[in-house]
Amino acid sequence: MKELSLHILDLVENSIRAKAKLIIITVVENVLKDILTIEIEDNGSGMDKEFLKKVDDPFVTTRTTRKVGLGLSLIKASALSCDGDFKISSQKNIGTKVYFSFRHSHIDRVPIGDMGKTMTAIINQCQDNEIVYTHQYNDKSFTIDTREIKDILDGVSIKSPEVLIWIKDYINSNTKEIKRLT
Repeated sequence: MKELSLHILDLVENSIRAKAKLIIITVVENVLKDILTIEIEDNGSGMDKEFLKKVDDPFVTTRTTRKVGLGLSLIKASALSCDGDFKISSQKNIGTKVYFSFRHSHIDRVPIGDMGKTMTAIINQCQDNEIVYTHQYNDKSFTIDTREIKDILDGVSIKSPEVLIWIKDYINSNTKEIKRLT
């Protein structure tokens, strides 16, 4: 994939299919330590130990619409080829946590991409899921939480076009701002 945001979208779709009620996405860019980490954690159905052992095999999937599961294997290969790491942990009926990292300055690291657009796509496909997205750049960060947004909206749909545009703009402008401040 050409952007990490598309990997995030793919992994969050796994969380949604696993019936997660809460999905936490954390992006940490520490240019001082030259590391980029991404973590996606959910409280979905999780995986048993046997399936977890083979989950990053590209020919293993629970989907019925295709016979390959490239998401985890692609992000693992990308992270490892950029001097990074990949870890996944899961417990049946508790949830799953996927962690991957990259050397931030690695020439082959693909860009993060448009997280505002990715997050609005995620929110737009969520039914009963709550999303918490945090982006940290060195010592500055911001967080957006769909539970807080829904409280403020007081009955207005979070999926309304005006709200989704606001969310996209909020994420993209705050990302630029925290990078500008450091």
